[in-house]
Amino acid sequence: MWSRPRSRHSDNSDNSDNREDGQATVELILMLPVVIMFLLLVIQVGLVVRAQILVADAARNGARAAITTKDTTAPERAAKRTPGLDPAAMEVEVNEQLVTDLIRVEVRYKVKTDVPLIGSLVGDRVVKASTAMAKEISE
Repeated sequence: MWSRPRSRHSDNSDNSDNREDGQATVELILMLPVVIMFLLLVIQVGLVVRAQILVADAARNGARAAITTKDTTAPERAAKRTPGLDPAAMEVEVNEQLVTDLIRVEVRYKVKTDVPLIGSLVGDRVVKASTAMAKEISE
């Protein structure tokens, strides 16, 4: 195929194509920071949800330790051994209800928001979970 020779006095169609390409580039540059911030926010929310799931697991581990042993420090040790959580950022509370033979373990965990840009805007979060189980051993 042959192409039409360009003249100096063309109908400016090439010029308008260049303007549209330039406009698309400017729009991309303007929207890119918004898209990046949104993606970082999604990552941070995912990390907080992950921590919530791990805290629920820590509460279950602590409750299981509480109902199977008489050792009063076992629930806290079991909860703090949960992989993926920093034991220093965790608080464990054990409540025993004598009337119903239930032991409730509540775990609070401070999630550090370390994602760049978003972490400083959102701030650290505290997630908590509790689990109640019936005692399996008698005193």
